Amino acid sequence: MLKLLSKLRQKTGRHNKVLREQNLIPAVLYGHKVKNINLSIKESDFERVYKQAGESTLIKLSIKDDKNEKEKERIVLIYNVEKDAVSDKVIHVDFYQVKMDEEISVEVPLVFIGKSDAVETDKGVLIKNIQVVEIEALPQDLPSEIEVDISVLKTFDDNIYIKDLKIPEKAKIKNNQEDSVASVIPPRTSAELENLEEAPVEKIEDIEKEDKKSETTEESSESNKDVQGGKPTGEESASSGK
Repeated sequence: MLKLLSKLRQKTGRHNKVLREQNLIPAVLYGHKVKNINLSIKESDFERVYKQAGESTLIKLSIKDDKNEKEKERIVLIYNVEKDAVSDKVIHVDFYQVKMDEEISVEVPLVFIGKSDAVETDKGVLIKNIQVVEIEALPQDLPSEIEVDISVLKTFDDNIYIKDLKIPEKAKIKNNQEDSVASVIPPRTSAELENLEEAPVEKIEDIEKEDKKSETTEESSESNKDVQGGKPTGEESASSGK
């Protein structure tokens, strides 16, 4: 089982920015009937473990308290990872402490393997309708990923459904069994490609003219309404005390 080191975090809020400048990630540990614990972890340590574990593999989280130099270990899942929208760096992590005798539900990624004749020979386009599935199982029975063999897609009529996925015997998928996971569609014909090329493209100037025309029409409508004495809205009536 992978192990990750962490430290108790006494300060929160604005202090998180200071942690990130030190290449540390603020984190929190929680779980069913578990008191929340604020933590910090080294960015490099977390990235190494996360790359291997993902969000459906159990890891051993070691928690160090500088005050008494004792370490406690918890069995957890990486439950949520928040990233900066610009830099894509991890800025916060949620750990979920599991109970080994209680089933939990997590999202497990699909990994597509093999080669499809419909793609390789007939030049079709592989369509991946589903990238993750929700799995319910005891923590020790959770798969880290589920392989999807696309070699069964030999024609454009073939489909891989949720019910076709191979998962551990003691785990179950909560998705609709009849949902399509993957299929292959035919390549575009020459005629279709020509139609795409010949499709009219709206010029920016034309769009701007249409917008101005619409604005003029709206202004004219409002002006006519004022002249004819349009009825006030419900809010206007209320504000005027009527």
